[in-house]
Amino acid sequence: MKKCMFVLLILSPILMGCWDRRELNELGITLAIGIDKVEDEYQVTAQVVVPSEITMKTGTGRSPVTLFQENGKTVYEAIRKITKTSPRKIYPGHLRILVLGEDLAEEGIAKSLDLLSRDRELRSDFFVVIAKDMTAEEVLNVSTPIESIPANKMFNTLQTSEASWAATNGIKLDELIASMTSSGREAVLTGILVTGDQEMGSSKQNVESIIPSARIKYDNLAVFKKDKLVGWLTEREGRGYNDIVNEVQSSVTTISCPEEGKATIEVIQMDSKIKGKINQSNPEVDVNIKLKGNVGEVECQINLNDPETFVKLEKNTEKEMEELIKSTIETVQKQYKSDIFGFGEAIHRSNPKEWKKLKENWDEEFPEMTANVNVDVELMHTGTVGNSFLEKIEVK
Repeated sequence: MKKCMFVLLILSPILMGCWDRRELNELGITLAIGIDKVEDEYQVTAQVVVPSEITMKTGTGRSPVTLFQENGKTVYEAIRKITKTSPRKIYPGHLRILVLGEDLAEEGIAKSLDLLSRDRELRSDFFVVIAKDMTAEEVLNVSTPIESIPANKMFNTLQTSEASWAATNGIKLDELIASMTSSGREAVLTGILVTGDQEMGSSKQNVESIIPSARIKYDNLAVFKKDKLVGWLTEREGRGYNDIVNEVQSSVTTISCPEEGKATIEVIQMDSKIKGKINQSNPEVDVNIKLKGNVGEVECQINLNDPETFVKLEKNTEKEMEELIKSTIETVQKQYKSDIFGFGEAIHRSNPKEWKKLKENWDEEFPEMTANVNVDVELMHTGTVGNSFLEKIEVK
């Protein structure tokens, strides 16, 4: 017993404390980082929290975040150079959003991501997005209502949008790198942009009015080939993409009524499966989608008490979804020639031997391959009422 106590006393000076401890007041907590390419250098913009402004007692009404920016030959160099202006060292351990400029994306994003993938201070659970038609700096330089910290607004909005609308897609760093390095699948990222008066967006007045002068908005999906941006999907095509790759949690889709008018279907469950095969020496995929939904809105004269009406709505939904998915596949095949759907991975899973022959020339094979699409829709409920009150009044 005495021997054990003696050993503990000897070791206690070594074991006590953290050798790499840093006090909170020494760190610049960074929740958003933007990376742009300016000539031959990287421009890094860090959105750093102002601690005194996020506490109710000591807040002075100033902005809860501030921006620091520097250029460097590498991303790491630019971040370290920020210490020339920041009183605290940039700490990205709580990063929520990484914004990449469109010019950088067109040139290639792989090199700019290396530091972020290997830095031990960084977790990989932050979203990566592309600034559409602007720089990352311009996106980060906007104050936001509801969420006082813009990085939190961007993170929460994308999380909410992908769960409820399904035309956006929250891609995290590890998912992005997996797509870029995969054999048989290319990457996509959601676009982010600023609408309205960008100059007013950086001022406090932007959050003091009911309608902000500038807003941060997600729109369109960026299509990549390897690590380079090659084009953009429209909002409608983005929805088709998410249908195919099984990334729809919940959404709504507008369809035509059997005669005239529109109805809106609420998607409550969707399951999409991609199966690859070789048909007469040619690669082919089957995209099978099963959807369960509710009738969410009716703007036409139909009898929802008639089971046949449900059958017609289901068929219309199936037809219009199939058209959307086929159109999305055709656009990507012919215009961008980038396998963002993972059709190559599906061929690999089903026939590894044939994939070995195909993968070297997949860029040429993918635009010509056949994709068979089948959608099966089952409508469950009509909400709290049956037929719409519109049938009782004359609506033009």
